[in-house]
Formats: sequence, C-alpha cells, structure tokens
Amino acid sequence: MSIFKINHSDKSSKARTGELTTDHGVIKTPIFMPVGTQATVKGIHQKELEDVIKAEIILGNTYHLYLRPSIDIIGEAGGIHKFMSWSKPILTDSGGYQVYSLSGNRKIKEEGVYFQSHIDGSRHFFSPENIMDTQRVIGADIIMAFDECTPYPCTEKYAKKSMKMTHRWLDRCIKQFDETEDKHGYRQIFAPIAQGSVYPELRKRSCEFIASRDREINAIGGLSVGEPHEDMYAMTDLCCQHLPEEKPRYLMGVGLPENILECIALGIDMFDCVLPSRNARHGLLYTMDGAIHIKNAKWKSDFSPIDENSSAETSRMYSKAYLRHLFQVKELLAAQIATLHNLSFYLQLINTAREKIEQDQFGPWKDSIIPKLRQKR
Repeated sequence: MSIFKINHSDKSSKARTGELTTDHGVIKTPIFMPVGTQATVKGIHQKELEDVIKAEIILGNTYHLYLRPSIDIIGEAGGIHKFMSWSKPILTDSGGYQVYSLSGNRKIKEEGVYFQSHIDGSRHFFSPENIMDTQRVIGADIIMAFDECTPYPCTEKYAKKSMKMTHRWLDRCIKQFDETEDKHGYRQIFAPIAQGSVYPELRKRSCEFIASRDREINAIGGLSVGEPHEDMYAMTDLCCQHLPEEKPRYLMGVGLPENILECIALGIDMFDCVLPSRNARHGLLYTMDGAIHIKNAKWKSDFSPIDENSSAETSRMYSKAYLRHLFQVKELLAAQIATLHNLSFYLQLINTAREKIEQDQFGPWKDSIIPKLRQKR
C-alpha cells in the first residue's frame, strides 16, 4: 500500500495536494516542516507548535542529536518522540549538510566522513551504515540518506565525482536500512537524495538513479546553497520532471516564502528551512505584505497589531511598538513572539496554497502574491 496519495492537481500549474501517511499521523501536502535541530524548535513549546503554529511534522538533525544529548540518551528515552514529548511525525536530516558546512574540520573519503565536533573538537566518523543505524535509534518517521552536499559554486568535474559517491553511499544506505528493523514500535521510511549541483545532465542522472531505487519519498538536495534563484527553480523543475509523479518530492532547505510558492508550482510537496525561526530571532518578520524589520525606528510608535491577518493570537494581540520594545531591551519574549509569528505565517501560507490548488487557482494567486511577499518594510 502506498504511503502517498495525490488528492488534486492544479490546472494552472504543476502544483498538487496530497496526503503522506506515517505511523505518527497523516501529513497534508504541500507542507512546510519547522526545523527542530536539537529536539526543539528554538523558543517554542511543543504545545505551541501543535496548537498555535499547527505543525504537522517537524525536522531534527542527526549530526546535532548524535553529539548532544547522544544517541544513547535518546535510545534510553524510547526515541525522539518520547524524549521531546512530540506525538506527530518527525523527519531527520542525515547530517550530510552539517558535515559539509564544517569545511576545514572534516575529511570526505569513500568509506565515509571523518570530522571534528564543533563543540569540543572531538573526532568522529559518519558512514552510510552507521548513519542509518543512528537514525533508526533516534526514531524518526522519515530517515534521510547520507550524501555529500556540494558547495556553490563548484566545477562540473567535482559535482560529478561527488554525485557518483553519493550514489554509491545511497546503495550502502539502502542495504543497511533494509537489513535492519524499525525501532520503537513504529514504521520508519527511507528517502534518497538527488544531487548534481546546477548541472542539468548531472541532475537528470541523479534523479533517474534515485528513482530507480523505488523508495517511497524522493528528495532534492544541494540547492539553496548560494546559487541564484533562477538556477534553483531550473534545477527543481528538471528534477520534478524526472522523479516519479506518484511519490512525494522533498526540496531540502528551501526557503523564502516566494521560493516555496514557486517550487510548489513546479511540483514540490515538502519543504524545510531555518529562515523563519532564525530570522525571527533577529527581528525579521514575514507577512503577506512583505517582510518587516521590527527593530527599525519607524515602528517605535506603531500600536497596530504585529499582523492582524495572522493565525497566531500573539501576532494579533501585541503591537509592533511593543515587540520592537522587547527586542530593544533584549527580552526573551521578543524572540518567542517573533518565532511564533513567522512559523504561523509559513504554515498559514502553505494552507492557503493548498486551498488555491484545490480551487485550480494556484498559478494566478501565486503570481499576484509574490510581488507583495518580496516587499521590505
């Protein structure tokens, strides 16, 4: 039985709505996953994630969880859901991107990656096999393949070499995953990742390769790493043409509100990004009328709601002037309110996108709303 069903395909674009079924719940797609890197979405209670933001799935990171609190602790707790008191689905990134970002503190070899902890300099080793075992113990519903995320820019020669190694690693991941059992009493789903940088032929080959492995979710990695948005969209469009239509497509690490809408129109079903929560902590708020830099002096005496159209009560309850004041005096509540607002906005945007797809109006709506989203206030 397939874990994914398409409910409706938009007549004005390649966007579609669907349902992805896991043992911890059904996820309506398209979906945005708040990033809970270290078993928490920074500054947000799990109850707020569920009741205010209305998140259907969140993302954790294998690299960070492996270092702290450690796999032993999470295993003893009975898995990540019990450890963090979250009953809905969780996806774990394999840590490939974090290892890539260590640059000078890691060595990539055929057997895996040797790296030093960013915390204390201790030495560690990740391989396709032990990353599968680690994610099994963490207990994510969706487990990602171990890959190399190529930097941007990189040469076609490097991208090709890296892609081939990622493919070899993928087969090792699949073998290890298929030869091990689900942990903690529920089913775990494996997802491969296509690479290839911004080179069309490599992207095509990588998508065909992962599609041939016939897993239940397919992911696109190595984008939103500094390339122009036009290249991101071109590679995403190409990947969607070569990944199975009947399976969910996950674009990793993307992105801005307009990026998400453009990529939904290309056929993407799943997204994650740190931007809404990270930027919230720095006072950048997203609204349907563009981004607000709440620390700017222009908001000092603005007593209108942060965003009267927000689904978050805090955004309607508190004024821009009050939130600016909280940032000025460095109150912890500032980051909390801003994070609640931004993540609620992202999920509200996604919910509206689903409605527009169901009404066959997504294309025109996207084109009308994106210029507003790009505004800075």
